[in-house]
Amino acid sequence: MSSSLSWKSTHCILSLFVLISFINVCFASRKLTALVEQNNLLQYHKGALLSGKISVNLIWYGKFKPSQRAIVSDFITSLSTSTPSKTNPSVAQWWKTTEKYYHLANSKNTLSLSLGKQVLLEKYSLGKSLTQKQIVQLASKGEQKDAINVVLTASDVAVDGFCVNRCGTHGASKGAVIKGKTYRFAYIWVGNSETLCPGYCAWPFHQPIYGPQSPPLGAPNNDVGVDGMVINLASLLAGTATNPFGNGYYQGEADAPLEAASACPGVYANGAYPGYAGDLLVDKTTGASYNAHGTNGRKYLLPSLYDPSTSTCSTLV
Repeated sequence: MSSSLSWKSTHCILSLFVLISFINVCFASRKLTALVEQNNLLQYHKGALLSGKISVNLIWYGKFKPSQRAIVSDFITSLSTSTPSKTNPSVAQWWKTTEKYYHLANSKNTLSLSLGKQVLLEKYSLGKSLTQKQIVQLASKGEQKDAINVVLTASDVAVDGFCVNRCGTHGASKGAVIKGKTYRFAYIWVGNSETLCPGYCAWPFHQPIYGPQSPPLGAPNNDVGVDGMVINLASLLAGTATNPFGNGYYQGEADAPLEAASACPGVYANGAYPGYAGDLLVDKTTGASYNAHGTNGRKYLLPSLYDPSTSTCSTLV
């Protein structure tokens, strides 16, 4: 059996820093009524954290331009401290916050992510309307051991719950059997919302569906849909590392937890408040907003992560 966590919204505008939250990672389906207490420490439930040398495999379902695939693959490469950006704040610096969860858990294990293989499925072999079961089926096309298999669906592909109560999911499934031992692989699904619901899954690069209306920000890679996917992928990666099997770090109910990124919805920089992502960096040439530098001169907008050592939402800027 596979388990999945859903990336959802909590439409609680009056809650501190809860901003129409398009992005809450939760197990299974859940009514959109969560409130976030910023001073609550995410509890450790004694389960395994993701560890070891893990390859991040990208499974592209539907049509993506090579330039779009490069935005995501460069982001994955940027996570590694072995190939850090020469400019701060960096993607690798953002990712280091997850190490604090391992320290608090007294874990001697470490996690090292690297870009694995990429699988192109451009012929829509399963159609353009997918179930969660089919998402896991697609994820199994990646590595079966020591892997996070990321399924990315194109802008013309519908997925159960997409744009209704989630922008992506993460979970784990049984993988390869090697020498009698069954391994599990982690998986993530993220959809391109540019056509279907950019106000739901690609804020702040599009005006939100609900709540305070402010002008959309410029997308750092000039692609509202894919830059929005990076935000959701980043959040789900943090959840996958710190709560891969549903018994790691989370807050709230076990079947509807808040995790490392979803505990800080709508916060991207200092000064954030409902309808305002925070005081972000601005590219002087393009006018795009960002908070992290990546490899190959990339710029990205990444979500705040909950810092378990300070019980606060940690931002890069």
